[in-house]
Amino acid sequence: MGTGHAIMCAEPSLSGPAVVAYADTLIRASFELDPAADAVIWTKEVDHPEAYGVVKLNEKEEITELVEKPKEFVSNQAVIGIYYFKEIADLKKELQYVIDNDIINGGEYQINDGIKRLMSKGNIFKTGTVDEWMDCGNKEVAIDTNTRIMKFMVTDGSEEIKTKATLENSKIIEPCVIADDVVIKNSTVGPHVSVGAGTTITNCKISNSLIQNNSVIKNATLDEAMIGNHVKYNGDFKYISIGDYSTME
Repeated sequence: MGTGHAIMCAEPSLSGPAVVAYADTLIRASFELDPAADAVIWTKEVDHPEAYGVVKLNEKEEITELVEKPKEFVSNQAVIGIYYFKEIADLKKELQYVIDNDIINGGEYQINDGIKRLMSKGNIFKTGTVDEWMDCGNKEVAIDTNTRIMKFMVTDGSEEIKTKATLENSKIIEPCVIADDVVIKNSTVGPHVSVGAGTTITNCKISNSLIQNNSVIKNATLDEAMIGNHVKYNGDFKYISIGDYSTME
């Protein structure tokens, strides 16, 4: 149904200042807001803007247009999916108009159509910049993001990379993020592995992977794997992606 429809599902809560953020996007940034702006759209400088939605700026560094995958150069500031609105009710009003008038792009109701209506009414949009933009939209980029975050945690001295997990004849190669009640037997785990609460790992070698809560992993050699919650896995596939409540034995 689109980003515009998703926002309107929260319609009863849409009042006052608010941030809208896509769930598959992680960033590192200083959230400094321009008090003169009615809204802020965070962007990241990219090498190939033709592959992204980008912003067009005027001489005051105000956003005047949103351009999706421009064929000719507009700017190298890609929209990353995080927005601030000084008054989210204004966006709600415009998105309601979009839905009521069945304004559809790409088969969906888009936040951009609401934003464009706000711009046409004189709302001032400015850009916010990010130091890091990380995606979680598919297995490959989610695993890469997991690795990058752990590197940041090491640099920042985060306590979360320390664990009290139960180890039996096992080794952890840091950095890893492992819940304290995880049990690891006869295994080597790491580097860059996240393991959720209640999971047990036996006779495994695991690196660069994400494993969620309450899963049982046995006799596996995993690299760049993503395993969901309540999974039972006993196998020899190395590069796997398994959803919640799955069994592979």
